[in-house]
Amino acid sequence: MIARRAALGLMGGLAGAALMPVAATARTPRKPSRLRQGDTVGLVAPASAVTVPYELDRAIHWIRGMGLVPKIGRHVADQDGYLAGRDIDRAADIDAMFADPEVRALFAVRGGWGGARILPLLDWASIRANPKLLIGYSDTTALHLAIAARAGFPTLHAPNAASRWEAASWESLWHIAFAGAMPVLGGEEVERASGRVARILVPGSTRGRLLGGNLTILSTLMGTGWLPAFDGAILFLEDIGEEPYRVDRMLQHLKLAGVFDRVNGVVFGQCTRCTSPDPDYAGFLLDDVIDRHLAGLDKPVIAGFNTGHVANQLTLPINVPVELDTASRTLRMLEPAVG
Repeated sequence: MIARRAALGLMGGLAGAALMPVAATARTPRKPSRLRQGDTVGLVAPASAVTVPYELDRAIHWIRGMGLVPKIGRHVADQDGYLAGRDIDRAADIDAMFADPEVRALFAVRGGWGGARILPLLDWASIRANPKLLIGYSDTTALHLAIAARAGFPTLHAPNAASRWEAASWESLWHIAFAGAMPVLGGEEVERASGRVARILVPGSTRGRLLGGNLTILSTLMGTGWLPAFDGAILFLEDIGEEPYRVDRMLQHLKLAGVFDRVNGVVFGQCTRCTSPDPDYAGFLLDDVIDRHLAGLDKPVIAGFNTGHVANQLTLPINVPVELDTASRTLRMLEPAVG
């Protein structure tokens, strides 16, 4: 068995229905099993085509560096326009991995766009019967939230398999997925290492299930019936390449849908390259938009948390109870994500 630090050293050496949401199942589902060195994990491409040179090879490299054995989805290398093959084939790969007793978890190779297209095609009875960690972020948000709504077990918002797995990302994944621990995520030490300090918009502490992900994907799913209930949740958000007015529009969408009224707290992560390309731009900046929507809420809020399309992003446990403490700018897990 490869020890955690040995695996980390190996990786460090690698190169670069209607309008109301659907509540999770009333019966508490089994949690996914924790990962162990030597486990087989499935690599799937639920969204955009894997077209970047060596992208799949890089994903395999990282997975092996974690001490895991990659099993490639049958259609991962397919391409249908900008998608990783036909919707029915991408869904079939995910169904096959959940049903395969040899596979212990699923990693999305990359994000992009397309996960929402396959939600109605998935075998939800089989997914509910075979809880496994789904690991990925960005467009994978569609699957994370649908699993929270339709299957009820935890998943992990973490780098995609082909992303760069820096130390902080790997460490937090190891603690949560391999050790079955309940780490404190974020805080001064992480901020100092990343150079990104979170801002306290509304002070306080609160508890709730952690739900969220990519703002664009979440906003797109509002009103579809594929979202979990946000009542009492801690909502986290991130995005990339959205100008301030678009972030404004999506946050307004969530506000009008009543999401901010129902949650217990909000964590806004990183919004990478979310500025106007116009050098003469004189409108609101991103922080202005975030503050106008979130600083007036009567519940704890922080912005600039270390999650999103950035280096060393933390692994966040979706659909797991956490405690948000704005004073320390941390999320503390209240129960393990794995069984």
